[in-house]
Amino acid sequence: MCADTGREAGDGEPAAETWSVAARALDALAARGQTLAVAESLTGGLVAGALTGVPGASRVFRGSVTAYATGLKRDILGVDGPLLEARGAVDAEVARQMARGVRRVLGAHWGIATTGVAGPDPQDGQPVGTVFVAAEGPGGAGGVLRLTLDGDRRRIRRDTVAAVLRLLVSQLTENAAAQDTEQRGEI
Repeated sequence: MCADTGREAGDGEPAAETWSVAARALDALAARGQTLAVAESLTGGLVAGALTGVPGASRVFRGSVTAYATGLKRDILGVDGPLLEARGAVDAEVARQMARGVRRVLGAHWGIATTGVAGPDPQDGQPVGTVFVAAEGPGGAGGVLRLTLDGDRRRIRRDTVAAVLRLLVSQLTENAAAQDTEQRGEI
């Protein structure tokens, strides 16, 4: 069941609200002439699936890296090895570095990332439902959210998709407002 709509979404098909948020994010990126890359761990490609389910996604979506194994986060995305050893893969700074790394690897303006514990067992000392989502964009824009999600594995993964897309939309909105203020000389 998807928290956004309260309805089940078919495998690989995001619920209507998640699709709507994905469409808003892609439209906002297209309006700015900017691109997006995705790094996924616990969502295993669901974020990329939600984005590519929107017609015209190819205007801005560069691609994704599903770095499910911890070593891939280090080797492909450039996440700091000692950080991974000390804190594990379920960590705010790991999420931030994943977003930064996928931007670099895929040559995008914006990177978003998901890492966490979908269950059924705890991981890296973190309980099931602990999730970090991150967004990073031009000029230091971005942020990381820690989520504590309820439900089974499927629900946690779907709620994570919606959360990272909402974070991206909020960052794009804040970034646009800051640019507008700067252009008007109000800073």
